Amino acid sequence: MRAQPVPEPAMTQLLRAQSVVDLHDTLLASPAWPADASLLPADPLWHWVATNHRNNCLLWAEEDLARRTTVGAEEIAANKRAIDGFNQARNDATERVDEILLTALGLVDAASARTNAPVSTVPPGARLNSETAGSIIDRMSIMALKVHAMRAQTLRTDVDAEHIASSQEKLARLEQQRADLGSCLEALIADAQAGRAYFKVYRQFKMYNDPRFNPELVKEARQSKARGG
Repeated sequence: MRAQPVPEPAMTQLLRAQSVVDLHDTLLASPAWPADASLLPADPLWHWVATNHRNNCLLWAEEDLARRTTVGAEEIAANKRAIDGFNQARNDATERVDEILLTALGLVDAASARTNAPVSTVPPGARLNSETAGSIIDRMSIMALKVHAMRAQTLRTDVDAEHIASSQEKLARLEQQRADLGSCLEALIADAQAGRAYFKVYRQFKMYNDPRFNPELVKEARQSKARGG
């Protein structure tokens, strides 16, 4: 009697690096992206992977706008505030990805996963990985944007051959860097499944976005209160 093949672990099937790459690239190829939020997948994990990517795309566009030199200071200030908002949303989505993965991997108590003190269920002897799976996916999203932008440079018709050749060389390097990140992601997930490694949700606590913690916003609030505002 022939031995039956051992089924691949569910989480490895769920989170292939190539699936992350395909989602990022497919969304970038849509003319409606990133404005159309209806393109976000319904599945919770992939919804938050795509939400992270959407905010990185919006952040990327605002970063370009913030570097304009022919507009007024008010417009640049508006770009900066938008950048802060998209950066916060990007980090929030990264945390949600980590919460979902840690719960699915059985590395955190599900009821506590979204709190500031998740209860660990990590097996003894597992090593702590300093970078989370969500943060690797976040970096892959940024790499997708770089690949997309550099590929556009290789297709330009208003530049010389040297520019095209340089862009093609950079594109190859960016694609390799993204592939390396994908390999690291799969290795971390595999090690976490096998009980060899774990990661944590790292709360970003972006203090500059919080009027309770940003010292300048606290100062403004005090001044307004003193004026009776």
